[in-house]
Amino acid sequence: MLLLNQRPEHNQPLVAADAESLGVAGGERAEHYLKARHNHAETPLHALPALAGELGIEALHVKDEGQRLGLGSFKALGGAYAVMRLVLEEAGKWLGRDVDISEMNDARVRQIASGMIFVCATDGNHGRSVAQGASLVGARSVIYVHAGVSRERVAAIARFGAEIVEVEGGYDHAVREVARVGAERGWKIVSNTSWLGYERVPGLVMQGYTVIVRETLRRMAEPPTHVFLQAGVGGFAAAIAGHMAIMLGSRRPKAVVVEPRRSACVYASVEAGRPATIANQEPTVMAMLECAEPSLVAWRVLARVGDAFMTVDEEDAVAVMKRLARPLGNDPAIVSGESGGAGLAGLVRAAGDRHMRAALGLDAGSRVLVINSEGATDHGRFAELVGMAPEEVFLQTA
Repeated sequence: MLLLNQRPEHNQPLVAADAESLGVAGGERAEHYLKARHNHAETPLHALPALAGELGIEALHVKDEGQRLGLGSFKALGGAYAVMRLVLEEAGKWLGRDVDISEMNDARVRQIASGMIFVCATDGNHGRSVAQGASLVGARSVIYVHAGVSRERVAAIARFGAEIVEVEGGYDHAVREVARVGAERGWKIVSNTSWLGYERVPGLVMQGYTVIVRETLRRMAEPPTHVFLQAGVGGFAAAIAGHMAIMLGSRRPKAVVVEPRRSACVYASVEAGRPATIANQEPTVMAMLECAEPSLVAWRVLARVGDAFMTVDEEDAVAVMKRLARPLGNDPAIVSGESGGAGLAGLVRAAGDRHMRAALGLDAGSRVLVINSEGATDHGRFAELVGMAPEEVFLQTA
């Protein structure tokens, strides 16, 4: 399914708050914070000429976030960044001056951080980032997980000293519980989705993701013509498309938002013409994208810079995992988790459908960017779906 953006806001400038959060200065600040991390390393940008030829396009690049900051996901850039920003802002209030990231290990800053508790809901990756951020600054974290979060992903969060709270229901129920408990106890809520009256912190999380755009554009000889972006609540897609729109202006790529057919709350919102909540569906293999309600901030941004919205099926996602792990020609092997290749799955589906190709302007001159948003954050599940362990994939590139 494919919908083109026909909303009146389409191609209009971002509202002031979003333009500030996703603008050049915000991206520079996010990079400044990132470079202060001891394990900072730019993630690779891979060219896949064999797959590009098969899809009938000029070029295909994959930005691989599978090893970002040791967390295996792009979300390492969001939650931890927001936690550090909030700690340094709190320290600034106590000390009566601006506090830079270079002072993160100052005794006074860490003493202030030790009295702060950060809380979030997660499908796995965002909670790991928030827990890591809290661990880095000496704060506490409480992470709410629902029944669909695998034991391996829960254990990865707990390794950072987080207190784990298990709740019934899905991700969206966990988000509501965090909002309730966080408000009652005065904890700092660091959500990757936003709701009425709660927008600034999700904006900071999205600001962290802009680093992906900045690294990518510096490595490309010319900007892409299209970018296919997976969406859960939509924050990732909005951050990438929004920052690209600001950085590139009229040269911005056509942004195509891709969701699992079983969990397409952004697509449903486009159909409804407003943020929509979808009914509970059968679980999707793309577990990190299983969300019933879009982020209000993300919706506001995507209404302006999202050019098309589409869905993919379960088999599309698994096929991409297998294709990236067993490439043809000289394409590199890439470890992509269940949700990591959803954007590429959208491209493959669109490229194989003449009506979609025409609607999106995909042709032999198209230069497409996709982002592998996660590696094998659950090794057992990856091996089950792909038929080989992540380590075996890595050995092909050694």
